[in-house]
Amino acid sequence: MDSTSFARASLRVLGVGAVAAGVLGASVGVARGATRADRRVSGDDSLVTTISTSGVAEANVGSLLAAVPADTMFGRSGKLRVRFVSDRRGSFAVPILERLFGNTAIQTPGVYDVGDSAGLGRSLSFVTLLPFEAKDKGRVGSYRIGYWPEEKGRLRSDAYENPDGFIVVTPENQDLQVSEHFRLRDFLTHDQQGVWPKYLVLREELIDKLELVIQDLEAHGVRVEHMSVMSGFRTPEYNAQGVGRRGGRAKDSRHQFGDAADVFVDNNGDGRMDDLNHDRRVDSRDAKVIVAAVERVERAYPELAGGGGVYRATRAHGPFAHVDARGKRARWSRT
Repeated sequence: MDSTSFARASLRVLGVGAVAAGVLGASVGVARGATRADRRVSGDDSLVTTISTSGVAEANVGSLLAAVPADTMFGRSGKLRVRFVSDRRGSFAVPILERLFGNTAIQTPGVYDVGDSAGLGRSLSFVTLLPFEAKDKGRVGSYRIGYWPEEKGRLRSDAYENPDGFIVVTPENQDLQVSEHFRLRDFLTHDQQGVWPKYLVLREELIDKLELVIQDLEAHGVRVEHMSVMSGFRTPEYNAQGVGRRGGRAKDSRHQFGDAADVFVDNNGDGRMDDLNHDRRVDSRDAKVIVAAVERVERAYPELAGGGGVYRATRAHGPFAHVDARGKRARWSRT
């Protein structure tokens, strides 16, 4: 492969119209030597810009990425395929983004796709977040979000601080692989179906933990071809709709912070939990199999400590397990 083979790597910059322009105070930047093609997203005035890099030697890309430890790049599971980048906090990705895509990359929300051209043996993308300050009166553009506890003066601890920013999700990038088993769309809030772009808060720690849980289940004889996310990120507005109901949502639910997911193993694609413990029944005992894996993962990786909850089936849904990476251990059962 010649020195310009990395030209196939592409950068998909996702503008958010006047909202992003007003917050960022600058137009989309184009890396030196890049070509660009613009077009409108159907049903929205957002601009999607595709930039193909050129003149970047594959060896240079490889050397940049090789300097980063594998567990930093691909997570403890080795299954991460994306790293989220914000200008509010330092990241190993910042110099890589600036070197490959220009010094505006850290300020321009979008998906910066390295692909597999750097000899990594797996794909990798960097996603620059839209700053939290883009939210105005509980919305970003046409997408209703609501307000986080800190905005209402209810900051309980650092774990409940406002998110750094939002992943801009469009019809075109919703299938972006964030890890071996999961895509962006798996974690979207289940409302406002016709509104695009959508805005997502998602933490790498959650994705990494879910992949480790899958690895642990398989190591203990539980086949996992597909783990379904019943509920991932919930906007504060959406979360509030279920607060106060019997068996409803927590007021300051971790789902609002992008580090929680309600999941079940669904290898046969019927939309419900599989019989994980092989007792010929599907019930909360199968959810307990997942939480047992969570327990083992947290013992091996205490930095991923968080919640593990068991939920029984109702008329609306089958049994499921709650998994989060809040930073401290919590366990509960609603059976």
